[in-house]
Amino acid sequence: MNEYPAVIPMIAYENGPAAMDWLARAFGFRERARMLGENGRLSHGEMEAGDGMIMLATPSPHYRGPKHHREECEQAQRWSEVPYIIDGVLVYVDDVDAHFHRAKEAGARILSPVEQGQEGKRYRAEDIEGHRWMFMQRT
Repeated sequence: MNEYPAVIPMIAYENGPAAMDWLARAFGFRERARMLGENGRLSHGEMEAGDGMIMLATPSPHYRGPKHHREECEQAQRWSEVPYIIDGVLVYVDDVDAHFHRAKEAGARILSPVEQGQEGKRYRAEDIEGHRWMFMQRT
């Protein structure tokens, strides 16, 4: 990918470098850029999937991700009961079944198994810091 897509999700992580490694292993993202700042904190990261990309960073040493908030906040815990992906990222993949197994083996928290919907086959998962993702294959 030589140019940037028109829309790029920007996602904050407590441990940006670990998140980039995990996203590559579990979800198949390819690293495009990794810039580390003070104490090895991720100041800017870019990862590609197909013709799309995401940007990542650890905005401050005090940042806490969604998983942390759900562990400590009753209202945030209730959001985890919602089966939909709210404030998440949708990624189209070529083989959703293979992607599902790869993510599960890497330790993704599976929110729903692969299922057939009107738009295609899909599943939902959380990454290591609790960000929610939906992966879909058009059928």
